[in-house]
Amino acid sequence: MNQSLTGYTVRLPRLHFRLLGFSVTLYDLTVSQQANPDPPVAVIPKLHASVQWRELLTGHIVSDFLFVKPRIRVNLPQLRKEASDATPIKDRGWQQAAEAIYPFKINLLRVDDGDFVYIDEDPKRPLHIAHLALRASNIRNIHSKERTYPSPLHAEGVIFETGRGTVDGHADFLAEPFAGVHVIYKVDRVPLDNFRPISARSNLVLKGGELDSEGEVEYAPKVKMVHVKDLTVAGLHLDYLHTLATAAAETARKEVVKAAAKDAGKKGVVLKLDKLDVVRSNLGLVNKAKSPPYRMFFSDANVHVTNLSNQYSQGPAVAKLRGKFMGSGPTVAYLDYRPTRSVPDFDVDLAIEDTQLTAMNDILRAYAKLDVTAGTFSFYSQLRVKNGQMNGYIKPLFAGMKVYDPEQDRQKSVFHKLYEMIVGGIANLLENKQTNDVATKADISGPVGNAKASAWQIIGSAFENAFVKAILPGFEKQVERLRAKR
Repeated sequence: MNQSLTGYTVRLPRLHFRLLGFSVTLYDLTVSQQANPDPPVAVIPKLHASVQWRELLTGHIVSDFLFVKPRIRVNLPQLRKEASDATPIKDRGWQQAAEAIYPFKINLLRVDDGDFVYIDEDPKRPLHIAHLALRASNIRNIHSKERTYPSPLHAEGVIFETGRGTVDGHADFLAEPFAGVHVIYKVDRVPLDNFRPISARSNLVLKGGELDSEGEVEYAPKVKMVHVKDLTVAGLHLDYLHTLATAAAETARKEVVKAAAKDAGKKGVVLKLDKLDVVRSNLGLVNKAKSPPYRMFFSDANVHVTNLSNQYSQGPAVAKLRGKFMGSGPTVAYLDYRPTRSVPDFDVDLAIEDTQLTAMNDILRAYAKLDVTAGTFSFYSQLRVKNGQMNGYIKPLFAGMKVYDPEQDRQKSVFHKLYEMIVGGIANLLENKQTNDVATKADISGPVGNAKASAWQIIGSAFENAFVKAILPGFEKQVERLRAKR
């Protein structure tokens, strides 16, 4: 085994060979990565290999491998070493090592009470699959040769302590250049908090959440398809974190994701999501590139997405959002997304009403260098993008806004107090005397700036520009007019 393997070392303290049954049992087998030997990658208390006697009746000499309570432990350094190895997995000697245990080809593979753990950067949040049971039969394709996937496959286990997962289907282990598989999967109550160390590398701050999903996966030399029929995430707290230090990495990551999605389409990988529901969640953006930093979020968020695919022929995807902007403003958003080969076409409708302005003070300080003591904020927008052209409007509405308060602002400089008093006076000038509202409107029309931009980049750019130019109700423009009159 050690002569066959590349980069790994096997230790075997004891084995037992039965001549009568022509079987061999290995005890306490350990497999260690040479670059990172501690802990061992695999510890197998018992591995039993024997002739599959029933197949002798059909004239085939094949084997049955049973792994009893195998424990797989992989950490981040070991994973990075494996990923950096230029030698393909098929050339690492694993098949030859298995043949060194027993001379006949494996036709039945069973795992009894397996345990798999991956530890990223936080040992307190391992990715742990326990009580894994796996059975794959007819691996050598002795029966049902006319079938595309002749080998029945079943696996089940406990995911991250509270979740449950099952996989049922068939495989073709002899397909070239790699094995093919077609399975139906189902997972329930999978806690997402364990993914926090991994998500942090993508500037995602994840807390809590539970996942349920079911779908179909077919991956073979001629077919590559992932069909998620239903995906539900409940109780998730998720922020996207933007900082000056990670800005370049964020941009590079977006390009990698775009390239990967484009490459998947070119390689014929079909990705389809029938239904996605995010319920009772809190979704936000934390911007630490501004001073002061701020968090913009939707609480009590419910997101419903249907018919999302990377295939143009599948028709439009529809997304709906309901929640509370900044914890207080009832919000309804609607997105109709139509994938095209260049810039995607989509429609966006958004309505935010009666948000408490005091909850937005960090945002106001970051963009306008002021804060408020009272008032509400509403926001209405419609955007249409078709054939690379954008049309629509963005309309913010302020009601009962009070900018300067002597008690709240007593620690501020005289000049800052004067600035807030002037802005507050301008807001009074802009108020509708019957409704006590302050409203502005920004029309958006013209070509999409980046011909390669995604829908989210287009929407994000439009709303960011609109915030600076429209949400703060003409403050700079009105200040200039006031100075000119003086």
